[in-house]
Amino acid sequence: MNLRKCDRRRAAALWVLVLGVAACEKNSPTAQVTPIVPVPPAALVIPELAREFRGLWVATVANIDWPSRTGLSIAAQQAELTTIFDLAQSTKLNAVILQVRASGDALFPSQLEPWSKSFNGTQGADPGWDPLAFAVTQARSHGVELHAWFNPFRAGNLSDTLRLAPMHFARRRPDLARYYCGQLWFDPAEAEVQDQAIAVIRDVVQRYAIDAVHLDDFFYPYPDTKCPNLDFPDSAGFARYTGRGGVLSRGDWRRDNVNRFIERLYREVHLVSPTVRVGISPFGIWRPGNPAGIVGLDSYASIYADSKLWLQRGWVDYFAPQLYWSIASTGQSFPALLDWWTQQNTMRRHLWPGLAAYRVADGTTSAFSGAEIPSQISLARQRSTTAGGPTGTAIYNTNTLLLNKGGLINALSAGVFSDAAIVPATTWLDARLPAAPTIAVGSITGSPTLQRVTIAGDAGKPLSLWAVRFRAGTVWTLRAVSADSRLVEIPVTVNGAKVDAVVVQAIDRVGNASEPAVWRASTP
Repeated sequence: MNLRKCDRRRAAALWVLVLGVAACEKNSPTAQVTPIVPVPPAALVIPELAREFRGLWVATVANIDWPSRTGLSIAAQQAELTTIFDLAQSTKLNAVILQVRASGDALFPSQLEPWSKSFNGTQGADPGWDPLAFAVTQARSHGVELHAWFNPFRAGNLSDTLRLAPMHFARRRPDLARYYCGQLWFDPAEAEVQDQAIAVIRDVVQRYAIDAVHLDDFFYPYPDTKCPNLDFPDSAGFARYTGRGGVLSRGDWRRDNVNRFIERLYREVHLVSPTVRVGISPFGIWRPGNPAGIVGLDSYASIYADSKLWLQRGWVDYFAPQLYWSIASTGQSFPALLDWWTQQNTMRRHLWPGLAAYRVADGTTSAFSGAEIPSQISLARQRSTTAGGPTGTAIYNTNTLLLNKGGLINALSAGVFSDAAIVPATTWLDARLPAAPTIAVGSITGSPTLQRVTIAGDAGKPLSLWAVRFRAGTVWTLRAVSADSRLVEIPVTVNGAKVDAVVVQAIDRVGNASEPAVWRASTP
């Protein structure tokens, strides 16, 4: 047989066989192959970023909160301050308001004022370290803000006058100091006094990465029952004012002195740093009868603080009136005063009322229960959607939390502060959003319970924090992480549920948040 012809016959037979099999498979219903199309994961619904101011005042004057006493070693002083930041972080507070100039002195090395005596009992004695720089570092590492708290006009006590450091402004310019009922004050009417206070504040804003400048309620001295009917000794200054043609009454002149200082402070702080906020915490009652039924000290006429004017002129970025009374109080009703201040907030500045935690279990007949402060926080939240309403609170003082009086820490952590929050954004200072980061999530060698989030990218502007959120099951957890950190450890599971989504947003110096960077676990 011709081999070539045989090969051709075999090939033809093979093709017939192949075509027949193919036709059979094509026509067979059991042999059809359906392509596998991967099911996309359900759309990720990212909840709105929780926003609320949660401040904690740390008083250094007379060692009220920190340092606990004079004479501690540097290590002990630092350990105590670190404990305060640990407390703030664990309680999910997000701002520490640290008193850095209590009485014409400084909690930091200064060419303008002497060292505070809070460290070793002697004003002007160098404690051997920079507490404010340390506090800034601690704040950043704990993911909380640091607000520097200044007293512009309080100079000390009369008993301090023989112990004032030579550098103290009252020693260098005794003509600007005033004695009032055992207290020493800088006269707010004197231009050099205002210049000194502004210079000290500007110096801090220039040298330290603080988040805000803060003033409390001391402008002119409070009336003292030990010295009834005693007036502040500024007759010579008022006579000079009227001699130059001034027409204001003495009370209006005093208020004008403070008003000019507040307006100048707001302007000059923002000239140095446009993103450092300015906050004031005045006495909680502007004038009795405002609102109806409110009685008590008239701060407008007694300490010459026209605080309503400052709020309505927008000379503050946040306003923290000291509403140090209970919800049940009648003459000084917490809810009534909170609603009244909300109505006055026509410029829509941040309204963050101060709460009197120091009254919790304080041993008096008017002591607050451990539930009062959480109830006030809840009440403030109920009003947060009202135009000009509160979007946070501040707690005074730190020792109450350190000692957990009335179980306050437990009540906060298990209730109103069970979840973390980011400070509300101050968009009138800067409304430009930072750029979103990029993120990756990977395992950590040798750690079955932790995984690592790697954050990259240039936000295009200075940052304060990363808002890191992760989901396990249906529960989201928020962590505020220093912008200095680029590696963040999170759990693999939470309560048995696997972390399947991570969201990171850049938070700038005034609280603006970037668009979210999202990671999702691959589906099996």
